[in-house]
Amino acid sequence: MDGTLRADLVLEGGGVKGTALVGAVEALAAAGYGFPRVAGTSAGAIVGALVAAGMPPARLREVMAELDYRRFARRRGLARLPVLGPLGAVLRHGGIHRGEELVRWLGGLLAEQGVETFGDLRADDAGSGLPREQRHRLVVVAADVSRNRLVRLPWDYRTHFGRDPDRQRVVDAVRASMAIPFFYRPVRLRHRGGGAATLVDGGLLSNFPVALFDRADGQRPRWPTFGVKLSEREPGGLAPSPVRGPLALSGALLATMLSAHDARHLDDPDVLARTMFVDASGVSTLDFDLAPDDAEGLRQRGEDAATRFLARWDHEAYLAAHRPDAAAAREPGEA
Repeated sequence: MDGTLRADLVLEGGGVKGTALVGAVEALAAAGYGFPRVAGTSAGAIVGALVAAGMPPARLREVMAELDYRRFARRRGLARLPVLGPLGAVLRHGGIHRGEELVRWLGGLLAEQGVETFGDLRADDAGSGLPREQRHRLVVVAADVSRNRLVRLPWDYRTHFGRDPDRQRVVDAVRASMAIPFFYRPVRLRHRGGGAATLVDGGLLSNFPVALFDRADGQRPRWPTFGVKLSEREPGGLAPSPVRGPLALSGALLATMLSAHDARHLDDPDVLARTMFVDASGVSTLDFDLAPDDAEGLRQRGEDAATRFLARWDHEAYLAAHRPDAAAAREPGEA
């Protein structure tokens, strides 16, 4: 995805709604954008990993069009006890599903692009405002509920867990980020100073960290960061999403919590100016029975939202309004 234009991406999570992110990526790539860095949470981490690995938009669309979401919700070993089995898995392991199917699926797709570890996603650039240990093309957001803090992988592997970030598998970080509470089992790691860490869906602390790549050194951003959010700006005007059964209720509760947590950021004019809002209403986060036509509809909504956003985007106007000091800087740096 080596476009003439550049933009870092921050992709919101949203379960099966993540199909809409693919449409947004397609529209941006068609407009000539390449993506030096991508950050994502949950479903945003899945799509973000494939984008950062260099998967072409056409292949990304093909992969998502062929995806049967039900493969990620199979209850192996729990079929005999349709109620007690899942309940026992939650009580014993913290979640119903192991997430092994997603690891196999995503790991295979990353291997197609020659990517396994974060070392394969190194982005050493002398013009970056980030320290060298944070120069990767992908950042995956998870939540460490044992210490109630956001975890940015691979950035925090060494400082929090005493691990070499370049040797950690990308798919393991994504698996931690999409550990929806009670649905997928959390990922356990050891803290650097001792004690167990419990990693779950990063949206519990921030589902939309759009400022993750912002420079802090006062230099002029050479390219922008675009955010893709899976909701309209005004939630009161959206059609209700279906809530059928305990799993759908869990997804709805989580989505409500995530929306409330990040809502304050959406009052920031800087965030609004660089975010494309995709209307993903009418689809539940855990709707693993999503029909192909509905999935295509979501993808199209993402594409349309990005197209509308680009029609009004002006990087220089954005800098003048929201980064006046950086806009006047003579020496350009990296976004």
